[in-house]
Amino acid sequence: MITITAATGRYGRLVVDALLRRGVPANEIVAAVRNPEKAADLAAQGVQVREADYDRPETLARAFAGAEKVLLIPSADFGLRHPQMVRAVVEAIDAGVGLIAYASFVNTDTSTIKLGEAHKQIEAFIRETGAPSVILRNGPYIEVFAGDLGGMDYALNSGTLIGAAGNGKFSGASREDLAEAAAVVLTSPEDQSGKVYELGGTTWTKADLVAAISQVTGRPLVYQDMPVEAYTQVLVSSGIPQFMAEIIADAGFSATRGDWYTESQDLPRLLGRPSTPLVEVVAATLKRNGLL
Repeated sequence: MITITAATGRYGRLVVDALLRRGVPANEIVAAVRNPEKAADLAAQGVQVREADYDRPETLARAFAGAEKVLLIPSADFGLRHPQMVRAVVEAIDAGVGLIAYASFVNTDTSTIKLGEAHKQIEAFIRETGAPSVILRNGPYIEVFAGDLGGMDYALNSGTLIGAAGNGKFSGASREDLAEAAAVVLTSPEDQSGKVYELGGTTWTKADLVAAISQVTGRPLVYQDMPVEAYTQVLVSSGIPQFMAEIIADAGFSATRGDWYTESQDLPRLLGRPSTPLVEVVAATLKRNGLL
């Protein structure tokens, strides 16, 4: 049995879908979620739905019971990720899970991204436990940069997309590609314990991103770079809380330090094909967000 936590999130749902496509019986998949009511569609497909709240260890114990493999997907509660994942790892070990997979960030060992600090701590804790584990270091989701965080309508209307990434390179990929890679690892007959996958897609810059957006929308768009402090204040003035604005701005600026770039070919190797092209992911994201 394979258990996926945070299975009602976009990435988690895609992992469940990918497992089903790979022939895993629905009743051998557990969607471990904080709110089971939001997983009614998964239950309708025959997937087991169990309550799993990272802040309530007793729910994790029940959710992990009988699992051979567990994929731990961190919550969106950035400041709580480390203690939440520690609880989840402990409960998975106590439940006798054979393999713990953790969804992390690309280049965690060397990354300076503020948002990635918790991933460093969590990876270290998993290693310290000695539990059989595999680390899936996901590159940045292209969808996040192509409109999932909002603001793209303003960029298209103004003709300018702002940021602080300079000419930094992003080895970004679609959520679907990264989810499929996770499913490949989770269903592999090979022993995955101790492996670390750096899952980066085809490299692109913010200039490449705006070119792709212009191509699919037919509307002129340029990238305007600015100091990270100034970008942070622009985000704050748009209504984003200060702490979140700092995280968003730093995540972009970190590309100038190479934090989002990898030469690893782990992703296409697992997929058995190249990762989905930037322009295709951009088009799908804009369409889903009603911008195309």
